Amino acid sequence: MQENKLGYMEGRFAELIWEHAPIRTGELVKLCLEQFDWKRTTTYTMLKRLCQRGLFTNENGTVQALLTKEEFYGRQSEQFVEDTFGGSLPAFIAAFTKSRSLSDQEVEEIQRLINESREHR
Repeated sequence: MQENKLGYMEGRFAELIWEHAPIRTGELVKLCLEQFDWKRTTTYTMLKRLCQRGLFTNENGTVQALLTKEEFYGRQSEQFVEDTFGGSLPAFIAAFTKSRSLSDQEVEEIQRLINESREHR
């Protein structure tokens, strides 16, 4: 599951890239200096780490996302349900709703998602 998890600063850095991608590395270094007070080497070290994990690519000085933010967090959610609830989405929902009630709007949204899923089978 490690590849689907980001540490706090990795997450902030990834969010910055997703917000600005594609972005030139020089511009990314400037943004990281402004937002995180990072040196150039820190930015490149973090970028290399996230590129090795398959989130981004840095080709010819341009950083691009290999996974969208939604794809990454979707994978992270799937892995959480797999690890914690044996892959059972109903078990996850049951555990989630034990501590809080769903609003009518949330129930309708979940029902809409279920209906869409049935249509795409």
